[in-house]
Amino acid sequence: MNRNAINLASQPFRRDRPILAASAAVGVMLVGLLALLISLATAEHGQMADTRREVARLERQLRELSAEQAKLEAVLRQPENAEVLERSLFLNTLLYRKGISWTRIFSDLEKIVPHNVRVVSIQPQVYEQNRIFLNMILGAESTDPVVELLMRLEGSQAFGATYVHSYLPPSQSEPLFRYRVSVSYGQKF
Repeated sequence: MNRNAINLASQPFRRDRPILAASAAVGVMLVGLLALLISLATAEHGQMADTRREVARLERQLRELSAEQAKLEAVLRQPENAEVLERSLFLNTLLYRKGISWTRIFSDLEKIVPHNVRVVSIQPQVYEQNRIFLNMILGAESTDPVVELLMRLEGSQAFGATYVHSYLPPSQSEPLFRYRVSVSYGQKF
């Protein structure tokens, strides 16, 4: 006998309840997630508004300071104030030079200079942005100690890039090799 299952009901029976329950749970979860995203978006919008107000305030303050600086520079550029400005720059340069500590220079050099290199002269120079360069004349019986010193200067934390301007070989009046060297120096004012 062949038994075929025949459903004579007008609406066949389906197992939709688990699917409907899962769909309802996912729907509730999505609504909760939507509410969370909306609250995060409104909070971020409020923070962005605060940030925009702060940026606008800082830009306004910058414009005011720039205008004030332009006014002061215009006053300084007037012909009657040129002498005072020139004197002020001269005095500031002297003060910067006065602020260079010879004791610290010699202390820093003492840690680096090999025993067989002589520092014949040192002349500090203050350049833009208060950078200090030391113009030195070095003397040594051979070139190797000077090369060693140059490597130590460039590797040091107190000193920086070095530049050899010239060198003179020994002569009858001067038995040492002479090097004219510039090195940046990191002394803070």
